[in-house]
Amino acid sequence: MNINAEAKRIMVFGDSLSWGYQPGTQHIRYDTQTRWPGRLQLLLGDGYEIIEENLNSRGIENGDSRPGKEGRRALDYIEAALDSHDPLDVVIVLLGTNELKHEMDLAAYQVGQSMEKLLRIIKERPSQFRDTKPNILLISPPVVNETTEYCHAGNKYLGATQKSEELSGVYQRIATRLGIGFVSLSEVSTGVDGVHIDADGHAKVAELVQEAIIKF
Repeated sequence: MNINAEAKRIMVFGDSLSWGYQPGTQHIRYDTQTRWPGRLQLLLGDGYEIIEENLNSRGIENGDSRPGKEGRRALDYIEAALDSHDPLDVVIVLLGTNELKHEMDLAAYQVGQSMEKLLRIIKERPSQFRDTKPNILLISPPVVNETTEYCHAGNKYLGATQKSEELSGVYQRIATRLGIGFVSLSEVSTGVDGVHIDADGHAKVAELVQEAIIKF
Protein backbone atom coordinates (compact mmCIF):
# COMPACT_ATOMS: atom_id res chain seq x y z
CA MET A 1 0.00 0.00 0.00
CA ASN A 2 1.28 3.46 -0.92
CA ILE A 3 1.07 5.82 2.05
CA ASN A 4 1.38 8.92 -0.13
CA ALA A 5 -2.03 10.56 0.26
CA GLU A 6 -1.57 12.42 -3.03
CA ALA A 7 -0.75 9.31 -5.07
CA LYS A 8 -2.83 8.60 -8.15
CA ARG A 9 -4.77 5.39 -7.62
CA ILE A 10 -4.68 2.80 -10.40
CA MET A 11 -6.69 -0.43 -10.32
CA VAL A 12 -5.53 -3.32 -12.49
CA PHE A 13 -8.52 -5.53 -13.28
CA GLY A 14 -7.55 -8.77 -14.96
CA ASP A 15 -7.06 -12.52 -15.00
CA SER A 16 -4.06 -14.83 -14.56
CA LEU A 17 -1.95 -12.72 -16.94
CA SER A 18 -2.00 -9.91 -14.38
CA TRP A 19 -2.23 -12.18 -11.31
CA GLY A 20 1.21 -13.44 -12.28
CA TYR A 21 0.63 -17.10 -13.19
CA GLN A 22 4.05 -18.60 -13.92
CA PRO A 23 4.00 -20.48 -17.25
CA GLY A 24 4.56 -24.22 -17.03
CA THR A 25 3.68 -24.46 -13.32
CA GLN A 26 0.69 -25.50 -11.26
CA HIS A 27 -0.51 -22.11 -10.06
CA ILE A 28 2.83 -20.75 -8.91
CA ARG A 29 2.62 -16.97 -8.73
CA TYR A 30 5.38 -14.57 -9.65
CA ASP A 31 6.37 -12.34 -6.75
CA THR A 32 5.32 -8.71 -6.59
CA GLN A 33 8.53 -7.39 -8.12
CA THR A 34 8.30 -9.80 -11.07
CA ARG A 35 4.66 -9.63 -12.12
CA TRP A 36 3.85 -6.60 -14.22
CA PRO A 37 1.55 -4.65 -11.84
CA GLY A 38 4.31 -4.72 -9.21
CA ARG A 39 6.95 -3.73 -11.74
CA LEU A 40 4.67 -0.92 -12.89
CA GLN A 41 4.56 0.36 -9.32
CA LEU A 42 8.36 0.43 -9.24
CA LEU A 43 8.53 2.25 -12.58
CA LEU A 44 5.92 4.87 -11.67
CA GLY A 45 7.17 5.49 -8.15
CA ASP A 46 5.48 6.89 -5.05
CA GLY A 47 3.29 9.26 -7.03
CA TYR A 48 1.10 6.30 -7.94
CA GLU A 49 -0.57 3.44 -6.09
CA ILE A 50 -1.20 0.20 -7.99
CA ILE A 51 -4.18 -1.80 -6.76
CA GLU A 52 -4.25 -5.42 -7.95
CA GLU A 53 -7.71 -6.89 -8.65
CA ASN A 54 -6.74 -9.97 -10.62
CA LEU A 55 -8.14 -13.50 -10.55
CA ASN A 56 -7.15 -16.71 -12.30
CA SER A 57 -9.74 -17.98 -14.83
CA ARG A 58 -11.65 -14.70 -14.82
CA GLY A 59 -13.76 -14.20 -17.92
CA ILE A 60 -15.61 -11.12 -19.05
CA GLU A 61 -19.14 -12.40 -19.51
CA ASN A 62 -18.44 -16.13 -19.21
CA GLY A 63 -17.72 -17.87 -15.94
CA ASP A 64 -15.91 -21.11 -15.16
CA SER A 65 -17.98 -24.17 -14.25
CA ARG A 66 -15.15 -26.05 -12.52
CA PRO A 67 -15.41 -26.56 -8.74
CA GLY A 68 -13.59 -23.83 -6.87
CA LYS A 69 -13.85 -21.42 -9.80
CA GLU A 70 -16.96 -19.56 -8.70
CA GLY A 71 -17.26 -15.79 -9.11
CA ARG A 72 -15.23 -15.54 -12.29
CA ARG A 73 -17.58 -13.34 -14.36
CA ALA A 74 -16.11 -9.83 -14.54
CA LEU A 75 -19.49 -8.31 -15.35
CA ASP A 76 -20.82 -9.58 -12.02
CA TYR A 77 -17.93 -8.20 -9.97
CA ILE A 78 -16.73 -4.99 -11.61
CA GLU A 79 -19.08 -2.65 -9.74
CA ALA A 80 -18.04 -4.07 -6.36
CA ALA A 81 -14.38 -3.72 -7.33
CA LEU A 82 -14.84 -0.11 -8.42
CA ASP A 83 -16.71 0.79 -5.25
CA SER A 84 -14.27 -1.09 -3.03
CA HIS A 85 -11.28 0.90 -4.29
CA ASP A 86 -13.06 4.21 -4.89
CA PRO A 87 -11.78 6.80 -5.60
CA LEU A 88 -9.76 5.72 -8.63
CA ASP A 89 -7.78 7.77 -11.12
CA VAL A 90 -7.19 5.00 -13.66
CA VAL A 91 -8.71 1.58 -14.32
CA ILE A 92 -6.62 -0.84 -16.39
CA VAL A 93 -8.44 -3.79 -17.96
CA LEU A 94 -6.64 -6.84 -19.34
CA LEU A 95 -9.11 -9.64 -20.04
CA GLY A 96 -10.19 -11.85 -22.93
CA THR A 97 -7.78 -14.77 -23.03
CA ASN A 98 -10.15 -17.12 -21.21
CA GLU A 99 -12.84 -16.34 -23.78
CA LEU A 100 -10.50 -17.75 -26.45
CA LYS A 101 -10.72 -21.28 -25.08
CA HIS A 102 -12.13 -23.69 -27.65
CA GLU A 103 -15.04 -24.69 -25.39
CA MET A 104 -16.28 -21.08 -25.32
CA ASP A 105 -16.82 -21.11 -29.09
CA LEU A 106 -16.56 -17.33 -29.37
CA ALA A 107 -15.26 -15.22 -32.24
CA ALA A 108 -13.01 -12.24 -31.52
CA TYR A 109 -15.81 -9.78 -32.25
CA GLN A 110 -18.03 -11.52 -29.67
CA VAL A 111 -15.31 -11.18 -27.05
CA GLY A 112 -15.18 -7.53 -28.01
CA GLN A 113 -18.91 -7.16 -27.47
CA SER A 114 -18.55 -8.48 -23.93
CA MET A 115 -15.58 -6.22 -23.30
CA GLU A 116 -17.51 -3.16 -24.45
CA LYS A 117 -20.28 -3.96 -21.95
CA LEU A 118 -17.69 -4.09 -19.18
CA LEU A 119 -16.01 -0.85 -20.24
CA ARG A 120 -19.31 1.01 -20.40
CA ILE A 121 -20.05 0.00 -16.82
CA ILE A 122 -16.67 1.39 -15.76
CA LYS A 123 -17.25 4.61 -17.70
CA GLU A 124 -20.70 5.15 -16.24
CA ARG A 125 -20.10 4.12 -12.62
CA PRO A 126 -20.06 7.30 -10.50
CA SER A 127 -17.51 7.79 -7.75
CA GLN A 128 -18.91 8.20 -4.26
CA PHE A 129 -16.22 10.76 -3.42
CA ARG A 130 -15.46 12.73 -6.59
CA ASP A 131 -17.25 14.40 -9.44
CA THR A 132 -14.72 12.95 -11.88
CA LYS A 133 -14.53 9.45 -13.36
CA PRO A 134 -11.34 7.42 -13.82
CA ASN A 135 -9.41 7.21 -17.05
CA ILE A 136 -9.52 3.75 -18.60
CA LEU A 137 -6.71 1.82 -20.25
CA LEU A 138 -7.74 -1.23 -22.28
CA ILE A 139 -5.05 -3.84 -22.95
CA SER A 140 -5.33 -6.59 -25.53
CA PRO A 141 -3.65 -9.85 -24.44
CA PRO A 142 -0.64 -11.52 -26.07
CA VAL A 143 -1.10 -13.83 -29.04
CA VAL A 144 -1.76 -17.39 -27.89
CA ASN A 145 0.67 -20.03 -29.14
CA GLU A 146 -1.75 -22.92 -29.51
CA THR A 147 0.98 -25.37 -30.60
CA THR A 148 2.26 -25.89 -27.04
CA GLU A 149 1.45 -29.02 -25.05
CA TYR A 150 -0.59 -26.96 -22.58
CA CYS A 151 -2.78 -25.48 -25.30
CA HIS A 152 -2.96 -28.64 -27.39
CA ALA A 153 -4.13 -30.91 -24.56
CA GLY A 154 -7.82 -31.53 -25.10
CA ASN A 155 -7.81 -28.87 -27.82
CA LYS A 156 -8.02 -26.36 -24.98
CA TYR A 157 -7.02 -23.38 -27.12
CA LEU A 158 -7.76 -24.72 -30.60
CA GLY A 159 -8.10 -21.73 -32.95
CA ALA A 160 -6.97 -19.25 -30.29
CA THR A 161 -3.90 -18.04 -32.15
CA GLN A 162 -5.91 -16.43 -34.93
CA LYS A 163 -8.58 -15.18 -32.56
CA SER A 164 -6.03 -13.54 -30.27
CA GLU A 165 -4.40 -11.87 -33.27
CA GLU A 166 -7.79 -10.50 -34.31
CA LEU A 167 -8.65 -9.40 -30.77
CA SER A 168 -6.02 -6.66 -30.78
CA GLY A 169 -7.75 -4.88 -33.65
CA VAL A 170 -11.18 -5.44 -32.13
CA TYR A 171 -10.10 -3.91 -28.84
CA GLN A 172 -8.35 -1.00 -30.52
CA ARG A 173 -11.54 -0.07 -32.36
CA ILE A 174 -13.51 -0.26 -29.13
CA ALA A 175 -10.99 1.98 -27.37
CA THR A 176 -11.21 4.54 -30.17
CA ARG A 177 -14.99 4.48 -30.09
CA LEU A 178 -15.14 4.96 -26.31
CA GLY A 179 -12.32 7.49 -26.16
CA ILE A 180 -10.12 5.48 -23.81
CA GLY A 181 -6.46 4.45 -23.80
CA PHE A 182 -5.23 1.31 -25.52
CA VAL A 183 -2.15 -0.91 -25.39
CA SER A 184 -1.60 -4.04 -27.47
CA LEU A 185 0.49 -6.91 -26.13
CA SER A 186 0.63 -8.62 -29.52
CA GLU A 187 4.43 -8.21 -29.56
CA VAL A 188 4.84 -9.65 -26.05
CA SER A 189 5.69 -13.36 -26.26
CA THR A 190 4.07 -15.90 -24.01
CA GLY A 191 5.97 -18.43 -21.90
CA VAL A 192 6.39 -22.17 -22.36
CA ASP A 193 2.66 -22.89 -22.09
CA GLY A 194 1.76 -20.48 -24.91
CA VAL A 195 -0.74 -18.51 -22.83
CA HIS A 196 0.82 -16.99 -19.73
CA ILE A 197 3.54 -14.36 -19.67
CA ASP A 198 7.08 -15.16 -18.53
CA ALA A 199 9.27 -12.88 -16.40
CA ASP A 200 10.75 -11.04 -19.38
CA GLY A 201 7.27 -10.54 -20.76
CA HIS A 202 6.04 -9.05 -17.48
CA ALA A 203 8.88 -6.54 -17.60
CA LYS A 204 7.90 -5.55 -21.14
CA VAL A 205 4.22 -5.20 -20.22
CA ALA A 206 5.11 -2.91 -17.32
CA GLU A 207 7.12 -0.67 -19.65
CA LEU A 208 4.33 -0.47 -22.23
CA VAL A 209 1.72 0.32 -19.61
CA GLN A 210 3.92 2.95 -17.96
CA GLU A 211 4.24 4.75 -21.28
CA ALA A 212 0.46 4.82 -21.61
CA ILE A 213 -0.23 5.85 -18.00
CA ILE A 214 2.00 8.92 -18.02
CA LYS A 215 -0.02 10.28 -20.95
CA PHE A 216 -3.19 10.52 -18.84
